[in-house]
Amino acid sequence: MTQPDYIFETSWEVCNRVGGIYAVLSTRAASMQAEHPDKVFFFGPDFGAHSDIYFREEKGLLKGWKAPAEIPVRVGRWDVPGSPIALLLKFDALWERKDAIYGWAWSMFRVQSHAAYGDYDESCLFGYAAGMVMESLYNWLNAAPRQLNVPKAQCKRTEGTCLNFCAHANEWQTAFSIFYLRDHCPKIATLFTTHATGIGRSIAGNGKPLYDYFHAYNGDQMAEELNMVSKHSVEKQAAHWADCFTTVSYITARECEQLLDKKVDIETPNGFESKFVPKTKDFETKRKESREALRAVAGELLGGVVPQNALLVGISGRLEMKNKGIDVFAEALDRLAQKIYHSDQPEREVVAFVMIPYLDRAPARKGKVSAVFVPYYLDGHDPLFGKTYYDLLMGLDITVFPSYYEPWGYTPLESCAFHVPTITTSLAGFGEWASRQKQPNGVVVIERNDSNFNQVAEEIADTLLRFDRLSKEEKAEVRKCAAATAKKADWKHFFKYYRKAYEIALKKRDKRLRL
Repeated sequence: MTQPDYIFETSWEVCNRVGGIYAVLSTRAASMQAEHPDKVFFFGPDFGAHSDIYFREEKGLLKGWKAPAEIPVRVGRWDVPGSPIALLLKFDALWERKDAIYGWAWSMFRVQSHAAYGDYDESCLFGYAAGMVMESLYNWLNAAPRQLNVPKAQCKRTEGTCLNFCAHANEWQTAFSIFYLRDHCPKIATLFTTHATGIGRSIAGNGKPLYDYFHAYNGDQMAEELNMVSKHSVEKQAAHWADCFTTVSYITARECEQLLDKKVDIETPNGFESKFVPKTKDFETKRKESREALRAVAGELLGGVVPQNALLVGISGRLEMKNKGIDVFAEALDRLAQKIYHSDQPEREVVAFVMIPYLDRAPARKGKVSAVFVPYYLDGHDPLFGKTYYDLLMGLDITVFPSYYEPWGYTPLESCAFHVPTITTSLAGFGEWASRQKQPNGVVVIERNDSNFNQVAEEIADTLLRFDRLSKEEKAEVRKCAAATAKKADWKHFFKYYRKAYEIALKKRDKRLRL
């Protein structure tokens, strides 16, 4: 199998924790480092002090290499398992060239930037800058038979032989790196991954029925209607120009073919890195600490003591009421409260933790179901808990992620990895994958479509009630099943899809260079 000597990978979320792609890349880094030690370079935007939370600068790395004059670069390591090399870029100098860059992108790749607004400019200029830095590194690394931490005499490559490089761009925000390399450094094989199509997410988020009329949607037409022309254009063209086009699930692969007019070359599902989970001897201690922290904060906010045996339920993710299923979760809690109230079983208290950044809401208490809103990124520095999301996650009894639009669904996988059973839906890539695994697996996958909102809410409420009434031993067994499911999705099993993607990209590069 042909594999790269060096891998360049870029994302807006390298050393910048703002969404699910951070989790994908940061957990995959250890597997990449194991196979390509210090031959993996991650490229991200430099946000100064915010980036420094996740980044350790090492000025001795890449000694002798000089970045392009107009792109200041800090070199160091991403502070995640595997500690891969990371380069953080400032691209302010490109603003004065913006119009010229957009003109070039139109003439060469038919990218329509004329309707751009919002974060489009910043993202595209970052992608362009990343391409410039990749080209510079490619030339430097190929100039002599050098390897980063290996003496020159030990290098196997002979003078004049080119190394194999793959450059991997994640999401439309970094797609301009693909265009730059195709024009300026075509010997680098390129990969583009869309983790969710912009049009698919927008259709769903604007209340349109994505699934009932799926095969009637035209991506270009919907881009005009939803004011998404530029973002859709850059995503679509990257999908067509990259040597290898990937996405994370069968669900999104269908979207790409329908809305981007391009079949993916391979699906690359998202795995998890077990090194993020505490070892067995520490796990129960940390879990009890997390549970007590959740009970203590909930008690303070709700004005009373939360019982030891309360059912602690969680939901997290981006603030997308419909797409992430926050609306149906709220409805399910209301129904659960009614079921508990009318039940002849002893009443148990349920506390739901809604861990949604910027969801600035007061705590709410209703029948025996309460909700605590946590409007912070849980990176260990929030004023409410001062703990990371993973630290708190393991203290929950069960999680609910009833997504309407979810290309993969990292949150339910993370939940399973921390031994917390979860509820998700058939419209999540992870849910679709989990439903094909051996049962029981600690994951309840609820069938969801465009018209069964009430049914989904009812099933969530019933599932929570059933789970609450399991014995202590039965709950322990469900937790064990959830952890076993996560192990099947470990990167050591899923990284093979990336090996294949690199091979596809390199073969297509060779083919186009021969033309």
